[in-house]
Amino acid sequence: MGILEGKRILVTGVLTDASIAFSVAKLAQEEGAQIVLTGFGRLSLVERIAKRLPEPPPVLELDVSNTEQLDSLAERVGEHLGGLDGVVHSIGFAPQAALGGNFLNTSWEDVATAFQISTFSYKSLSMACLPLMKQGSSVVGLDFDASKAWPVYDWMGVAKAGLEATNRYLARDLGKHGIRANLVAAGPLRTMAAKSIPGFKEFEDSWPAKAPLGWDLADTVPAAKACVALLSDWFPATTGEIVHVDGGVHAIGA
Repeated sequence: MGILEGKRILVTGVLTDASIAFSVAKLAQEEGAQIVLTGFGRLSLVERIAKRLPEPPPVLELDVSNTEQLDSLAERVGEHLGGLDGVVHSIGFAPQAALGGNFLNTSWEDVATAFQISTFSYKSLSMACLPLMKQGSSVVGLDFDASKAWPVYDWMGVAKAGLEATNRYLARDLGKHGIRANLVAAGPLRTMAAKSIPGFKEFEDSWPAKAPLGWDLADTVPAAKACVALLSDWFPATTGEIVHVDGGVHAIGA
Protein backbone atom coordinates (compact mmCIF):
# COMPACT_ATOMS: atom_id res chain seq x y z
CA MET A 1 0.00 0.00 0.00
CA GLY A 2 1.38 3.41 -1.01
CA ILE A 3 1.61 6.39 1.32
CA LEU A 4 -1.10 8.23 -0.66
CA GLU A 5 -3.49 5.28 -0.89
CA GLY A 6 -7.03 6.64 -1.15
CA LYS A 7 -5.89 10.27 -1.35
CA ARG A 8 -7.33 12.71 -3.89
CA ILE A 9 -4.79 15.24 -5.15
CA LEU A 10 -4.98 18.30 -7.42
CA VAL A 11 -1.71 19.01 -9.24
CA THR A 12 -1.16 22.28 -11.09
CA GLY A 13 1.64 23.28 -13.43
CA VAL A 14 2.27 20.13 -15.49
CA LEU A 15 3.76 21.60 -18.68
CA THR A 16 6.16 18.88 -19.79
CA ASP A 17 7.34 15.54 -18.47
CA ALA A 18 10.52 17.35 -17.34
CA SER A 19 8.56 19.42 -14.81
CA ILE A 20 8.56 18.81 -11.07
CA ALA A 21 4.77 18.77 -11.19
CA PHE A 22 4.81 15.86 -13.64
CA SER A 23 7.08 13.88 -11.33
CA VAL A 24 4.76 14.68 -8.41
CA ALA A 25 1.73 13.51 -10.36
CA LYS A 26 3.46 10.29 -11.46
CA LEU A 27 4.76 9.44 -7.99
CA ALA A 28 1.42 10.33 -6.39
CA GLN A 29 -0.34 7.84 -8.65
CA GLU A 30 2.29 5.21 -7.95
CA GLU A 31 1.68 5.77 -4.23
CA GLY A 32 -2.05 5.20 -4.61
CA ALA A 33 -3.56 8.65 -5.19
CA GLN A 34 -6.25 9.73 -7.60
CA ILE A 35 -5.28 12.97 -9.29
CA VAL A 36 -6.65 15.79 -11.40
CA LEU A 37 -4.39 18.15 -13.32
CA THR A 38 -4.92 21.77 -14.23
CA GLY A 39 -3.45 23.61 -17.19
CA PHE A 40 -3.37 27.11 -18.58
CA GLY A 41 -3.27 28.09 -22.24
CA ARG A 42 -2.49 25.11 -24.43
CA LEU A 43 -4.63 22.48 -22.69
CA SER A 44 -4.05 20.05 -25.56
CA LEU A 45 -0.36 20.01 -24.59
CA VAL A 46 -1.17 19.22 -20.95
CA GLU A 47 -3.60 16.51 -22.06
CA ARG A 48 -0.90 14.96 -24.22
CA ILE A 49 1.57 14.99 -21.33
CA ALA A 50 -1.10 13.54 -19.02
CA LYS A 51 -1.24 10.44 -21.23
CA ARG A 52 2.35 9.68 -20.19
CA LEU A 53 1.26 9.14 -16.60
CA PRO A 54 0.51 5.62 -15.33
CA GLU A 55 -3.23 6.43 -15.46
CA PRO A 56 -4.17 9.49 -17.58
CA PRO A 57 -6.10 11.87 -15.29
CA PRO A 58 -8.68 14.55 -16.10
CA VAL A 59 -7.25 17.95 -17.10
CA LEU A 60 -9.08 21.14 -16.12
CA GLU A 61 -8.44 24.67 -17.32
CA LEU A 62 -7.21 27.08 -14.65
CA ASP A 63 -5.94 30.61 -15.09
CA VAL A 64 -5.16 31.75 -11.53
CA SER A 65 -5.73 35.37 -12.55
CA ASN A 66 -9.28 34.52 -13.67
CA THR A 67 -11.75 34.91 -10.80
CA GLU A 68 -14.49 32.95 -12.57
CA GLN A 69 -12.24 29.94 -13.12
CA LEU A 70 -11.11 30.03 -9.49
CA ASP A 71 -14.69 30.34 -8.25
CA SER A 72 -15.77 27.30 -10.27
CA LEU A 73 -12.70 25.16 -9.49
CA ALA A 74 -14.12 23.32 -6.49
CA GLU A 75 -17.22 22.31 -8.42
CA ARG A 76 -15.20 21.19 -11.44
CA VAL A 77 -12.71 19.19 -9.37
CA GLY A 78 -15.53 17.76 -7.28
CA GLU A 79 -17.12 16.24 -10.38
CA HIS A 80 -14.06 14.01 -10.76
CA LEU A 81 -12.82 13.43 -7.21
CA GLY A 82 -15.65 14.35 -4.87
CA GLY A 83 -13.22 15.99 -2.48
CA LEU A 84 -9.54 16.78 -2.01
CA ASP A 85 -6.87 15.59 0.40
CA GLY A 86 -4.04 17.54 -1.17
CA VAL A 87 -3.22 20.42 -3.49
CA VAL A 88 0.08 21.05 -5.27
CA HIS A 89 0.84 24.65 -6.26
CA SER A 90 3.39 24.57 -9.07
CA ILE A 91 2.61 27.93 -10.64
CA GLY A 92 4.99 30.79 -11.34
CA PHE A 93 5.54 33.42 -13.98
CA ALA A 94 7.41 36.69 -14.36
CA PRO A 95 7.64 38.82 -17.51
CA GLN A 96 11.08 38.87 -19.12
CA ALA A 97 11.50 42.49 -18.02
CA ALA A 98 11.39 41.31 -14.39
CA LEU A 99 14.32 38.90 -14.82
CA GLY A 100 17.85 38.75 -16.13
CA GLY A 101 19.50 41.63 -14.29
CA ASN A 102 16.85 44.28 -14.99
CA PHE A 103 15.85 44.65 -11.34
CA LEU A 104 16.27 48.42 -11.09
CA ASN A 105 14.34 49.13 -14.28
CA THR A 106 11.36 46.78 -14.00
CA SER A 107 7.97 48.50 -14.11
CA TRP A 108 5.30 48.02 -11.46
CA GLU A 109 3.02 46.42 -14.06
CA ASP A 110 5.55 43.63 -14.65
CA VAL A 111 6.24 43.24 -10.93
CA ALA A 112 2.50 43.06 -10.23
CA THR A 113 2.11 40.28 -12.78
CA ALA A 114 4.93 38.30 -11.18
CA PHE A 115 3.33 38.70 -7.73
CA GLN A 116 -0.19 37.81 -8.81
CA ILE A 117 0.81 34.64 -10.64
CA SER A 118 3.73 33.47 -8.47
CA THR A 119 2.71 34.60 -4.97
CA PHE A 120 -0.93 35.60 -4.54
CA SER A 121 -2.08 32.54 -6.50
CA TYR A 122 -0.86 30.31 -3.65
CA LYS A 123 -3.54 31.82 -1.44
CA SER A 124 -6.09 32.00 -4.28
CA LEU A 125 -5.68 28.34 -5.19
CA SER A 126 -5.86 27.26 -1.55
CA MET A 127 -9.06 29.19 -0.97
CA ALA A 128 -10.60 27.91 -4.21
CA CYS A 129 -9.97 24.34 -3.06
CA LEU A 130 -10.90 24.85 0.60
CA PRO A 131 -14.55 23.73 0.19
CA LEU A 132 -13.27 20.30 -0.93
CA MET A 133 -10.66 19.83 1.79
CA LYS A 134 -11.10 18.38 5.24
CA GLN A 135 -9.03 18.03 8.41
CA GLY A 136 -5.73 16.35 7.59
CA SER A 137 -5.49 17.78 4.08
CA SER A 138 -2.25 19.28 2.81
CA VAL A 139 -1.26 22.15 0.53
CA VAL A 140 2.25 21.99 -0.94
CA GLY A 141 3.89 24.74 -2.98
CA LEU A 142 7.09 24.74 -5.01
CA ASP A 143 9.68 27.31 -4.02
CA PHE A 144 13.19 28.47 -4.82
CA ASP A 145 15.13 29.59 -1.75
CA ALA A 146 14.43 33.30 -1.23
CA SER A 147 16.80 33.94 1.67
CA LYS A 148 19.43 35.34 -0.71
CA ALA A 149 19.63 37.65 -3.72
CA TRP A 150 20.43 35.32 -6.62
CA PRO A 151 21.95 36.34 -9.95
CA VAL A 152 19.38 37.09 -12.70
CA TYR A 153 16.39 35.96 -10.59
CA ASP A 154 15.46 39.54 -9.70
CA TRP A 155 11.73 40.15 -9.09
CA MET A 156 10.93 36.45 -9.22
CA GLY A 157 13.21 36.13 -6.20
CA VAL A 158 11.18 38.82 -4.45
CA ALA A 159 7.98 37.02 -5.45
CA LYS A 160 9.36 33.81 -3.96
CA ALA A 161 10.12 35.67 -0.73
CA GLY A 162 6.46 36.70 -0.76
CA LEU A 163 5.49 33.08 -1.40
CA GLU A 164 7.43 32.00 1.68
CA ALA A 165 5.68 34.64 3.79
CA THR A 166 2.32 33.64 2.31
CA ASN A 167 3.03 30.05 3.31
CA ARG A 168 3.47 31.07 6.93
CA TYR A 169 0.19 33.00 6.95
CA LEU A 170 -1.64 30.18 5.19
CA ALA A 171 -0.29 27.79 7.81
CA ARG A 172 -1.66 30.09 10.49
CA ASP A 173 -5.12 30.54 8.98
CA LEU A 174 -5.67 27.06 7.50
CA GLY A 175 -4.57 25.43 10.73
CA LYS A 176 -7.99 25.98 12.30
CA HIS A 177 -9.38 23.76 9.53
CA GLY A 178 -6.76 21.10 10.25
CA ILE A 179 -5.04 21.81 6.92
CA ARG A 180 -1.26 22.00 6.55
CA ALA A 181 0.66 24.34 4.22
CA ASN A 182 4.31 23.72 3.36
CA LEU A 183 6.82 24.54 0.63
CA VAL A 184 9.49 22.48 -1.11
CA ALA A 185 12.46 24.64 -2.12
CA ALA A 186 14.08 22.75 -4.97
CA GLY A 187 17.47 23.51 -6.43
CA PRO A 188 17.72 24.59 -10.09
CA LEU A 189 16.35 22.10 -12.59
CA ARG A 190 16.20 22.15 -16.38
CA THR A 191 12.46 22.69 -16.57
CA MET A 192 10.44 24.85 -18.96
CA ALA A 193 10.26 27.53 -16.26
CA ALA A 194 14.04 27.56 -15.88
CA LYS A 195 14.53 27.97 -19.62
CA SER A 196 12.55 31.21 -19.47
CA ILE A 197 15.06 32.78 -17.05
CA PRO A 198 17.79 34.76 -18.86
CA GLY A 199 21.21 33.74 -17.54
CA PHE A 200 19.99 30.50 -15.96
CA LYS A 201 23.28 28.90 -16.97
CA GLU A 202 24.90 30.68 -14.00
CA PHE A 203 22.96 28.32 -11.72
CA GLU A 204 23.74 25.30 -13.87
CA ASP A 205 27.46 25.99 -13.74
CA SER A 206 27.79 26.58 -10.02
CA TRP A 207 25.14 24.57 -8.18
CA PRO A 208 26.43 20.99 -8.62
CA ALA A 209 29.88 22.04 -7.39
CA LYS A 210 28.49 23.81 -4.31
CA ALA A 211 26.06 21.09 -3.21
CA PRO A 212 27.49 18.78 -0.50
CA LEU A 213 25.38 15.93 -1.88
CA GLY A 214 25.94 16.92 -5.49
CA TRP A 215 23.09 18.03 -7.73
CA ASP A 216 21.57 16.58 -10.89
CA LEU A 217 20.00 19.39 -12.92
CA ALA A 218 17.80 16.92 -14.80
CA ASP A 219 16.45 14.89 -11.87
CA THR A 220 13.07 16.13 -10.61
CA VAL A 221 12.36 13.00 -8.54
CA PRO A 222 13.95 14.14 -5.23
CA ALA A 223 11.76 17.26 -5.16
CA ALA A 224 8.72 15.20 -6.12
CA LYS A 225 9.39 12.73 -3.30
CA ALA A 226 9.45 15.60 -0.79
CA CYS A 227 6.13 16.89 -2.12
CA VAL A 228 4.52 13.46 -1.93
CA ALA A 229 5.81 12.96 1.61
CA LEU A 230 4.26 16.28 2.67
CA LEU A 231 0.98 15.32 0.99
CA SER A 232 0.92 12.08 2.97
CA ASP A 233 -0.01 11.50 6.61
CA TRP A 234 3.64 11.17 7.60
CA PHE A 235 3.95 14.87 8.53
CA PRO A 236 0.75 15.39 10.55
CA ALA A 237 2.13 18.18 12.76
CA THR A 238 4.31 20.02 10.21
CA THR A 239 3.03 23.27 8.71
CA GLY A 240 4.50 26.61 7.68
CA GLU A 241 7.73 24.79 6.82
CA ILE A 242 10.17 25.05 3.90
CA VAL A 243 11.79 21.74 3.02
CA HIS A 244 14.98 22.30 1.03
CA VAL A 245 15.70 19.76 -1.70
CA ASP A 246 18.80 21.35 -3.19
CA GLY A 247 21.70 19.05 -2.40
CA GLY A 248 22.43 21.17 0.68
CA VAL A 249 23.42 24.43 -1.01
CA HIS A 250 21.14 26.50 1.27
CA ALA A 251 23.25 25.47 4.28
CA ILE A 252 26.64 26.33 2.82
CA GLY A 253 28.38 29.71 2.85
CA ALA A 254 29.76 31.27 -0.32
